[in-house]
Amino acid sequence: MSLADFLPKDVSLTIAMALCAIAFVSGTARGFSGFGSALIFMPLASSVAAPRLVAALLLVIDFVAAAPLLPDAWRKADRKATAVIVLGALVGVPVGTYFLSVLEPVTTRWIISCFVAALLLLLLSGWRYRGKDHVWLSVGIGGLSGFCSGLAQTGGPPIVGYWLGRPIAPIVARANIVLFFGASDLFSMVSYATTGLISRESLALSLIVGPVYALGVAFGASLFGRASETIFRRICYALIALAVVTGLPVLDRVLR
Repeated sequence: MSLADFLPKDVSLTIAMALCAIAFVSGTARGFSGFGSALIFMPLASSVAAPRLVAALLLVIDFVAAAPLLPDAWRKADRKATAVIVLGALVGVPVGTYFLSVLEPVTTRWIISCFVAALLLLLLSGWRYRGKDHVWLSVGIGGLSGFCSGLAQTGGPPIVGYWLGRPIAPIVARANIVLFFGASDLFSMVSYATTGLISRESLALSLIVGPVYALGVAFGASLFGRASETIFRRICYALIALAVVTGLPVLDRVLR
């Protein structure tokens, strides 16, 4: 039995190798800086394979990678405040998943590229919410993040920008973020499973791409403290921008 026997029928060995390369680069970004994996992975991966397949693939491999962080986050998080934002994700994730399941692949790719470009601008702006707490705002931020996660697993920047601007200890903010995405990923797993996005093919592909992604995360983590964080973040931003441009459907005839 060869490696090709584990691949979905629409995924060639060349595409699988490309997905592994993209996963390693995006995993390295995640391991070093804690962000950027989905913003790099989704535009590039959805340009070589179906957006529905690669979104489910990223959800599975990232959910497995992040699961060990949840017990510590549960102990340190402000669970009451996190629960309010999770309510928004409970609505946003299924809506995003619905659009992912019904839209044409090219349309989904355009939306992903536009979303990622907007989220990159949000990251570059350094935006942090420093206003007062409002239940409606927390639910809205959670809903927006959940929608982005359901559609393209790109819900990080809104929730990170919100939590890191709050007047709370950084360790609590980080725990809140980890706990929120644990809940959001769980909603996504259920939502993707009920709509058929998580399939035998995506799970089989995750067994191939997942270990490469994990190696990238470990490699990125090993670089932390050895390389300049400022320079590495700039590299991540540049990679995200390159992923957006490269992933544009209009360039398919030129690049593919």
